[in-house]
Amino acid sequence: MELSAREDIEAPLDRVFAQLTDFEAIERRALRRGVEIQRTDNLAGPAAGMSWKATFRFRGKTRTADVTLSDFTPPEQLVFDSVTGGLETHTRIECVALSRGRTRISIVTVLQPKTLSARLLVQSLKLAKSSISRKFSNRMAVLAKDLEDRLRSTA
Repeated sequence: MELSAREDIEAPLDRVFAQLTDFEAIERRALRRGVEIQRTDNLAGPAAGMSWKATFRFRGKTRTADVTLSDFTPPEQLVFDSVTGGLETHTRIECVALSRGRTRISIVTVLQPKTLSARLLVQSLKLAKSSISRKFSNRMAVLAKDLEDRLRSTA
């Protein structure tokens, strides 16, 4: 199953990418939302190979995800691979400069079930794909607005 969204942000590409790769700030925001997150690599700065272990609640159960930054191509692309139980997720975030002060962020997430329970989960998600896609797009719009506001306040 694939989910995708894109948003335009009124900010230069390099500043948008810098915010997207401020992993310490992202970790702090996740902690505030109730996600327990822990770095599992020893890399000094943003680079392919960074990894995290995240614990969160989903559908009434505590889940654990192992997330790896598998591709880091500044300032255009980030690719994250994660495994939660029998569900593998591949997320690609691309940034494109539309003009000097405007950037488009595109995100594509592909869910690949590897176990029977993960297949059942993905099948139930497929049945509600239109509402899930709408929620995904709405969440992306909120994140883009927050990112734009943060960039505007630091300008």
